[in-house]
Amino acid sequence: MRQPIHASAVVSLDPDLELDVSTAVALLRSARKLLVITGAGISADSGMPTYRGIGGLYERQDTDDEMPIEVALSGPMFESRPELTWKYLSQIETACRGAQPNEAHRALSRMSHSFERMTVLTQNVDGFHRDAGQEELIEMHGNVHELYCTECGKEEWVQDYASLSMPPYCADCRGMVRPRVVLFQEMLPDSALRQFEQTLENGVDAVMTIGTSSGFPYISGPVVRAARMGLPTIEINPGDTEVSGVVGLRIRARAAQVLPRIEHLLAS
Repeated sequence: MRQPIHASAVVSLDPDLELDVSTAVALLRSARKLLVITGAGISADSGMPTYRGIGGLYERQDTDDEMPIEVALSGPMFESRPELTWKYLSQIETACRGAQPNEAHRALSRMSHSFERMTVLTQNVDGFHRDAGQEELIEMHGNVHELYCTECGKEEWVQDYASLSMPPYCADCRGMVRPRVVLFQEMLPDSALRQFEQTLENGVDAVMTIGTSSGFPYISGPVVRAARMGLPTIEINPGDTEVSGVVGLRIRARAAQVLPRIEHLLAS
């Protein structure tokens, strides 16, 4: 059955961008198994603030505890001073509270129906892909809404942190609670890595990166390998990244600007 036409999908683009979109659609139509990698850029149109950069929560200075946010939100800091790490987790969650998936997340979820298999690997912890209905999803850095006790392992899913005491303790054993996210200086979770490795072992016909700087080797590696094999590689990002010189097609635009149009053309 033909997909419904969404208003955002039929917004006209400038001729150069429309040509890029048409080229992307042609490349994607040749693929059966698509790997999509997303970073903070895809959530920008949801109003999500970044840590650093223009408009970031800590753009011009360290935290009010006179340390970089990357130190405050690190594994070693949580081990030694969990109350301080939770202070900034709560601060960031409050700044993001109420944000919702944008049309880029929703368009990507709808795109899944155009492929035999489409896997989305995200570096984001906001949960927007899941909220948008993404099925084949790898949340490599976790999800801020998933909490667990570091002592007894009890798990809890929360919409936000409004009702939590700071720092939160387990109601059963009084152990320290934390979100199931990867803090700075921590290892990536084994389960997500195995899922990603299985996706690569099953093979992909095309790779698309969206809103990520591709600075980590596990992100840039699949893009570089796919490009060397002559497979379609597409990057959607307004700025330059680690893989900009490697990909076959660069689309210099925001994800919410072009993904709905790509999805609409694929479905038509």
